[in-house]
Amino acid sequence: MSIRTGIFGGSFNPVHNGHVALAKQLLELAGLDEVWFVVSPHNPLKREADLLDDSQRLRMVQLALAGEPQLKACDYEFKLPRPSYTWNTLQAMERDYPGHSFTLLIGGDNWEHFGRWYRHEDIVRRYPIVIYPRAGSTLDLSALPQGVRAVATELIDLSGTRIRRMIADGQPITGKVPAAVADYIARRHLYE
Repeated sequence: MSIRTGIFGGSFNPVHNGHVALAKQLLELAGLDEVWFVVSPHNPLKREADLLDDSQRLRMVQLALAGEPQLKACDYEFKLPRPSYTWNTLQAMERDYPGHSFTLLIGGDNWEHFGRWYRHEDIVRRYPIVIYPRAGSTLDLSALPQGVRAVATELIDLSGTRIRRMIADGQPITGKVPAAVADYIARRHLYE
């Protein structure tokens, strides 16, 4: 029996408590054995200049997930051609990890733009997709294609953009990111 693995991709710039809480909910609601936090080196729909160094973002995810055996930091996309496209990542993972069955986990905001994703129709045909709610996005649940389902996770009003802004403004981020991540950011004066 294959390991049911959720693919939770993102820039994680920085990873925060909302990401961790969401992944724990998705484990249960999507019937997964584990969730891989796939740190993206470059999202084709985001400006690369806004991203902190790949290795620093990966290290923060590793720190955030310490003690969470079902949640794993994943640097798989770092070795793939850039920009990283989800279709290419899923295909390569399926080849390299034959003992896993992969489910794509995406927010409602990303689903609204899913038609712009590279080979989006192939992704829908080949892989289960689980959509979780995001602030400001409205999902038409009656129009989801076969193999795509929405789950009712708690709506967590937290974003990397907001945390970066708080740090730049000198505001404390206690309780917004795991303590080890807050310490890592402070010691390296990141996002200031």
